[in-house]
Amino acid sequence: MILQDRFLELCLLFTNNQALIQSLWKEIEKKHSEKGRYYHNLSHLENMFQELERVKSNISDFSAVSFSVFYHDFIYEATSKSNEEKSAAAAGKRLKEIGLPYDTILTISKQVLATKSHQRSEDEDTNYLLDADLSILGKDIEAYLAYTNMIRKEYSIYPDFLYKPGRKKVLQHFLELESIFKTEYFKDRYEIQAKNNIAAEIQLL
Repeated sequence: MILQDRFLELCLLFTNNQALIQSLWKEIEKKHSEKGRYYHNLSHLENMFQELERVKSNISDFSAVSFSVFYHDFIYEATSKSNEEKSAAAAGKRLKEIGLPYDTILTISKQVLATKSHQRSEDEDTNYLLDADLSILGKDIEAYLAYTNMIRKEYSIYPDFLYKPGRKKVLQHFLELESIFKTEYFKDRYEIQAKNNIAAEIQLL
């Protein structure tokens, strides 16, 4: 399903205001097509939905997780340390307009914020969201290296002597986790390849 149709279907569960839905979609589209977004763009959202569709039956509130996918990178600036907080706040404001219940908005805000540290959550839906977000790490080495090039472009403001140690620190953090993926499904599918990919990238840095 194309992203726009998916978003429309999702919003229609809560509002019939087509003009509002269209304006919110246009905003998501515009944000994810900003100059400098080489990886954190609409393709990333599409990939996440492809991954999540496979485990849909395991997710208790697929609508909430879907909104979290659409808004988790809503604000994305390479130089900012508060993208997730800003994205969660923006999501809360928009979802209130659509008429989502307060509790659901709170859940989505927490899920968006969880994409900052990628720590295992007590909420299994959140773990599926986090795993889909990181699924690129476990793809074949060609896809992984293409991803690392896109990330490097997003951080092109930083010269190598700043970028490389920072990137290495992020990668080491993933390797030090008991497991990168939080759910059995993603662990079985991607864990070994992800660790190999990350180790290979560290060598290249």
